[in-house]
Amino acid sequence: MFIFPILSLIGGLILFLYGMDLMGDSLKSLAGGKLESVLARMTSKRWRGFLLGLVVTAIIQSSSATTVMLVGFVNSGIMKLGQTISVIMGANIGTTVTAWLLSTADIKGTAILIRLFKPESFTPILAAIGFLMTATAKDDNRKNTGTILIGFAILMFGMDAMSGAMEGLRDNETFKSILTMFSNPIMGILVGLIFTAIIQSSSASVGILQALSISCVIPYSTAIPVILGQNIGTTVTPIISSISGNTDSKRVAMCCLYIKMIGVVVVVGVFYLLDWALNFAFMDAAAGALGIAFVHTLFNIVSTVILIPFSSLIEKLAVATIKGKKEEEEEADVFAALDDRFLKMPSFAVAKCRGLVCEMAVISAVSLEKATLLMKNFDPEIFKEVEELETKIDKYEDKTSTYLLKVASQQMSTKDSKVVTELLHCIGDIERISDHALNIAETAQEIHTKKISFSEQATKDIAVISAAVEEILDLAVKALAEDDLSAAFRVEPLEQVIDRLKRKIKNGHISRLRQGDCTMELGFILSDLLTNYERISDHCSNIAVCFIEIANDTFETHEYLNQLKSGEQTEFSELYETYKQKYYIA
Repeated sequence: MFIFPILSLIGGLILFLYGMDLMGDSLKSLAGGKLESVLARMTSKRWRGFLLGLVVTAIIQSSSATTVMLVGFVNSGIMKLGQTISVIMGANIGTTVTAWLLSTADIKGTAILIRLFKPESFTPILAAIGFLMTATAKDDNRKNTGTILIGFAILMFGMDAMSGAMEGLRDNETFKSILTMFSNPIMGILVGLIFTAIIQSSSASVGILQALSISCVIPYSTAIPVILGQNIGTTVTPIISSISGNTDSKRVAMCCLYIKMIGVVVVVGVFYLLDWALNFAFMDAAAGALGIAFVHTLFNIVSTVILIPFSSLIEKLAVATIKGKKEEEEEADVFAALDDRFLKMPSFAVAKCRGLVCEMAVISAVSLEKATLLMKNFDPEIFKEVEELETKIDKYEDKTSTYLLKVASQQMSTKDSKVVTELLHCIGDIERISDHALNIAETAQEIHTKKISFSEQATKDIAVISAAVEEILDLAVKALAEDDLSAAFRVEPLEQVIDRLKRKIKNGHISRLRQGDCTMELGFILSDLLTNYERISDHCSNIAVCFIEIANDTFETHEYLNQLKSGEQTEFSELYETYKQKYYIA
């Protein structure tokens, strides 16, 4: 019956698509964000963009994934529209690698060497190797490599299942009549377009066509227009991805569409005109899996050769189609890099979050510096700046923490998972540092408003502890931004010195209070000020300790601090003495 081969075909299709998805995800995980970073650093040189688009897409085996990356890069301001066009053209050729891999299923022959290259011979071996690698994997790279092999084996088994399902339809007259309908170029293009738009992968839809060609006689007159339609259908993915983006990201999607559509129109016009004049004999011949891979590749090479000299015109066409504000008039958004498109590229998303957290830390250091200046000479304008910086950091905390939680829900490497944990710990500490900086600024405002002042000795003491706190914050920021372990190790000794300074300054105030050189009101203000300085140093300690523990692959924070304070760490003792001499109060 007709229904059973169709059910088998659907089962094979599901295996095929699952295997392709599994293999693609594992390839991206194995790359660890390096491919995305390379694309993000793209220069304006056309040939480099073309080669990188080709290589990256050949590795991840999905032009749709590459173009979605480009949409995200342009949306977040990492790349310009003009830089993406040559990358798109390279991606169009790179995606054809999959079709050549799948064409091995059509290898014919009985010799042992030939049979070894047939999928039914090598895919069980790949699946077994992949299973052993994932079962015994101790690191992410080995596990991802094993998953790639399993994904490829599932893909090939799915393709074999589809081919076997179609064996029964080889001589079915109804099925033959359906295939004949697709010989009409317009009908074939529409079918290829719609099917690829539904599954959102030209590599998958071309692979399915290859599977059908192995069991059924599909002439080139049917295969060629379907392949052309499949190439247009793959542009649906970047179009959907760009809907929520800015003007330029929508233009990237339009460039993808125009490159494919213009290529198809030119090739169809020239090819079918020549066919009408010369009556190509091969049009009625059966198109095997190898032939389909060849046509798919040839179309993309020819259309690229034709269109790459007109890259700037394609850009202008996309700009004319999608109207919007001029680039210089569009408001820059520092959080545009936190794009949901990048969630499918966890390593890249984590790198972007780390960059924002480092920016956040630098802003907090600036805020503390300005607050310290206010203690020396109050200025309402600087006070307003400190308030604005605190509000800005609150926004950083909200946006970045929310995005990091989304990233944490993705499948990622152990290294990336550690970085996410580190960043989530650090964000809260950085935000609290800015709060304490604002508190210090408010203390300065209170002193200015009440027209009171500290004694000469108290002023000198405050200058010493504020300098120490500025240095400890600089060390914490350096450790975080530059992956500097030596800076991180210097934080805790200085934190202990700051605690000591707080105690000595308080004792000095009590002594002056007894002598009548200071007042109770100034005592409360001084106490609040010292508490804020101490809390900032505590948060810097949290950041540094978290960084050290992540580097040492553990989170035994209390144990680490106890070891430091026990006096067993010679380096800690030496640094403590150095800082004690540097920030000395008589």
